Amino acid sequence: MERVTCANIPSLLPITCSMIRSKTTNRADFIFYSNRINRLLVEEALNHLPVLPSTITTPVAGRTYAGVKFEGKICGVSIMRAGEAMEQALRECCRSVRIGKILIQRDEETSRPRLFYDKLPEDIRDRWVLLLDPMLATGGSALMAIDVLLGKGVPEERILFLNLIASPEGAANFAQRYPKVRIVTAFVDEGLDEKK
Repeated sequence: MERVTCANIPSLLPITCSMIRSKTTNRADFIFYSNRINRLLVEEALNHLPVLPSTITTPVAGRTYAGVKFEGKICGVSIMRAGEAMEQALRECCRSVRIGKILIQRDEETSRPRLFYDKLPEDIRDRWVLLLDPMLATGGSALMAIDVLLGKGVPEERILFLNLIASPEGAANFAQRYPKVRIVTAFVDEGLDEKK
C-alpha cells in the first residue's frame, strides 16, 4: 500500500491559477484553465456538504459497500452573466442539478447593486446552494444575491459562494455581514484598485 497515492487535487490549483494569471496565456488556454479551476472549486465545495452513511450493493456477487450520500438536495445559483461560466463545472460534478439565476447590475448613477431578475427553484429553501460568480471584488452583487436567497428562506449556513478570485476587502465584507456563508475561492488577490 505504500506505493498507492490518493490524488491530492489542491496541488493542481497553483498550476492552473498561474496559467490564467499569465499575460502570455491565449484565450483558448484561459478558458480551458478557468474551466478546470471551476471544476476544482465545485469539487471542494461539495466536500463541505454533510453526508449520510449509505450501504451500496455492488455488482460483484452482491457484496456491499459502506458508502455515503449527500444529506439533502443541492442547487446552483449563478449571478448573471459571469456566474453562468461556472455552471458547466457544477453540471459535470452533479448530474441533473437544478440551477437558478439572479441578475444584479451596478446602478450607473449610485454605483450600488440593483436586482433586476431572479429565477430560483421553488424548493430552494430546502436545498444547499452553491452561489456562482467568478469574482468577489467589493462583494456588493454577491451580498445582494445572499439577501435574495435569505429572502427565499435559504438558511445562511446552507450557502456556499464559489469564485475564482476574491479580494481581501470583499471577503472581509462577507465575513462581517454573513459569517455563516462559506466562501470557496481559488485565490485571494492583493486587493482592489481605484476602479474596484
